[in-house]
Amino acid sequence: MTTLTRPRPYQNYVYGYPHKTAYRPLTPRPLLRELWADEPKDALSLYAHIPFCEYRCGFCNLFTRVGAPDELTTRYLDALERQALAVRAALGAQPVRFAAAAFGGGTPTYLTAAELARLCDIAELRMGADLRGIPLSVETSPGTATADRLAVLAERGATRVSIGVQSFVDAEARSAVRPQRRAEVEAALERIRAVAIPILNIDLIYGIDGQSEQTWRTSLDAALAWRPEELYLYPLYVRPLTGLGRMGADADADWDEQRLRLYSFGRDHLLANGYEQRSMRMFRRIDARAAGPDDYACQTDGMIGLGCGARSYTAGLHYSFDYAVETREVRGIIDSYTDTTDFTRAEVGYRIDPGDARRRHLLQSLLQAEGMDVAAYRTRFGADPHTHFPTELREFADLGWLDDAAGPDRLRLTPAGLAYSDALGPRLFSPAVHAAMTAYEPK
Repeated sequence: MTTLTRPRPYQNYVYGYPHKTAYRPLTPRPLLRELWADEPKDALSLYAHIPFCEYRCGFCNLFTRVGAPDELTTRYLDALERQALAVRAALGAQPVRFAAAAFGGGTPTYLTAAELARLCDIAELRMGADLRGIPLSVETSPGTATADRLAVLAERGATRVSIGVQSFVDAEARSAVRPQRRAEVEAALERIRAVAIPILNIDLIYGIDGQSEQTWRTSLDAALAWRPEELYLYPLYVRPLTGLGRMGADADADWDEQRLRLYSFGRDHLLANGYEQRSMRMFRRIDARAAGPDDYACQTDGMIGLGCGARSYTAGLHYSFDYAVETREVRGIIDSYTDTTDFTRAEVGYRIDPGDARRRHLLQSLLQAEGMDVAAYRTRFGADPHTHFPTELREFADLGWLDDAAGPDRLRLTPAGLAYSDALGPRLFSPAVHAAMTAYEPK
């Protein structure tokens, strides 16, 4: 085996490819009806993005703004409805079926109960999604998971609620610039369980300043007490223009070691408490009833995004609106979106060539604990993945990231490979995507 220098484990959180920082303004702007003309429409995914939060956490680099003054949520939903009408018209007159839906953000439950009902109406009446007949995932927060909002979601067919807790330790929440208290979190979880939505997911973060195995276990055990069907464990990242980034926090070898140690502790603790690992981040309770696809982020082709922070995926183009983190830039993009009347064209995106399609398939399959079906890859792309990616796969094998016991028909990561998912994923980015991401100027 070749001796290689092990890379730093936390390079880039990879949940989609190409990365949003590779997107650029499209010239000319293509018509949606042309983009979707030849796309399969029998199992689409719908994603609606609500870009509002009560506050911005110190680590957050999502497209979101704090607060919504002057009836901004009403104007935003008005624009979302105009966009939905334009997108549905672009899909054509033939039958369209949605197989899954998700509301994300931001915080969708920042909307009032009545506004959430309107959001569901847009998805159902304007887009044609049968929310009560398909998996519907909704993100929430402790402060906005109120009884009236949750009742609307339960009645309209939500099958999964994902709550960002991050830490049950108040001092750690403050360290992450997240103004919440454990009592508030527990009360929100009680309300969620009371409406009997089938799947509860709790997000936790490791690598917070001052966090130890003991305090990490406190959060893990506090989450386990609610027997969530799913748990996501995220490593803390510090990104440009975020609150922690402005405070000068940055990665170093000691922090990498802390995060790896806490990841291993959290993984082992969940495995010992009746959970199975589905990816580096996702853990599912073994006895939990299946209620839809694992990929609630809707990262597959055939995804339709509504809202100015949403992305859409066709086989040949991934597209969205502009992206920003800085407060003034985000507000400007939202204001521009709410003023838009013509939603018939794509604005910003990245064109997918055959090489990108192969990379995307390999990346998204390999980062799942079950790995990739080699025969399915060969059928789709006409060759073995080792033919297309000899250098990358040889490197992964030399680093001990590929499981030899998986056999020739499956590419699967070892536990070490899963732990290094955020180093492995970026190695599958194309040179063009790398160049675009490097040239991107945060705003």
